[in-house]
Amino acid sequence: MPTVSRPLTPAGRRVLDVASELFYERGIGAVGMELIAAEAGVTKKTVYDRFGSKEALVLAYLRARDERWRAYLTSRIENAGGARERILATFDALGDWLRTESARGCAMVNALAELPDHAHPGHRAAADQKAWLRTLYAELAREAGVNESLADKLMILHEGAVVTFSVAGQQNAAALAREAADALLPHPAT
Repeated sequence: MPTVSRPLTPAGRRVLDVASELFYERGIGAVGMELIAAEAGVTKKTVYDRFGSKEALVLAYLRARDERWRAYLTSRIENAGGARERILATFDALGDWLRTESARGCAMVNALAELPDHAHPGHRAAADQKAWLRTLYAELAREAGVNESLADKLMILHEGAVVTFSVAGQQNAAALAREAADALLPHPAT
């Protein structure tokens, strides 16, 4: 399966940008290559020449979104104070991301729901992103000197906040998850 291994041409960038917006807003299965080509102002041949298949375009979309999320989250963590604050910063970052980038929920969870075949490269990319997040929480828990099992609880709070925000419309879901995380973390002795 071809993947994007060379820099994108301007047309390729337009295709990926349009496909990313359409896949996120309408769903992967609901968007065809014809629509992507038309919206990007290119021929269907250009889409296939650049990406090879819809599967490869879906993978490029998920990887690009994952890279943006990881960069965003890690920069927010790096700017936080101590180990405890770094954990709580993940929820602050999540809240901001949800308000600006994820009104329709988590692109990775949406992709996992649409691509149930574990062998699909898009499914693997989305599952890898969730595994990365779990590992990040484990690392942050170790830095904070707490049991790594806290990572599972933090992950559940994180994912629950995403669903509560996008499905239930709870605008402060990440802030509530942050409060719950704060309660789980040991407080410094005063």
